[in-house]
Amino acid sequence: MIFLSEPHPKVSLIIPTLNEAENLVQVLPTITSIVDELVIVDGESDDDTLGFVRERRPDALIVLEKRHVKGHALRAGFEAAHGDIIVMMDADGSMDARDIVIFVASLQARADVVKGSRFVQGGGSSDLTLLRTSGNLALTQTVRMVFGGRYSDLCYGYMAFWRHVRPAFEGEIGGFEVETFLNILALAAGLRVVEVASFERPRIHGESNLHTFRDGARVLRTNYRERGGLTRARASLGVPRHLAHTVEEFTHIARTAEKP
Repeated sequence: MIFLSEPHPKVSLIIPTLNEAENLVQVLPTITSIVDELVIVDGESDDDTLGFVRERRPDALIVLEKRHVKGHALRAGFEAAHGDIIVMMDADGSMDARDIVIFVASLQARADVVKGSRFVQGGGSSDLTLLRTSGNLALTQTVRMVFGGRYSDLCYGYMAFWRHVRPAFEGEIGGFEVETFLNILALAAGLRVVEVASFERPRIHGESNLHTFRDGARVLRTNYRERGGLTRARASLGVPRHLAHTVEEFTHIARTAEKP
């Protein structure tokens, strides 16, 4: 059992949604009292997602995001959240909300960022295909070579961080590649990143918006368009200048490699 130290930091949980009503029926009841603020960022769902949230969680903060991509939804959630700790979790039931207590405990143990991993002891997945596993491994090894980090699972989006390190994550990254790039920026900013075991399950209902080849390519060609964001992060968090250049070099190489 994990005992959290006092005082308890305020925890905001951000869940992006797009037609996830059937999944939220099972996901929302699993969110424990460790979460002080639930932020639902909805991409104009045309099912009963928002109606269900308002009925079952009238305390939830609902943010409407017209751009129907995950990166923009997470950014909107970051801006709206009021917590000391920000947690990002998918709405499809693939992630276990009970892991949040471990994320919070790890942050209180002096980590800056905590991310779930399916490839450390105790983690796993019943949803990973051989193709997705191979792609994740290739991207993870590429980042290790460029940044010297020790990530075991670069493409898993279950993640938490202290609000005060958010400047390290400034920038406009739209699609599913946002999760990979947040991890890269954490390394570039010299943040203390801890991986904890997490088990991924198949989504409960519906089809995933993730496409292995298309979104894998997007990860590789992601361009850090707002370099000023990293400059601001370097100033506020003491980011080494050579690492900032490494981010730009990595994204340039990846973008060039993906040109037809």
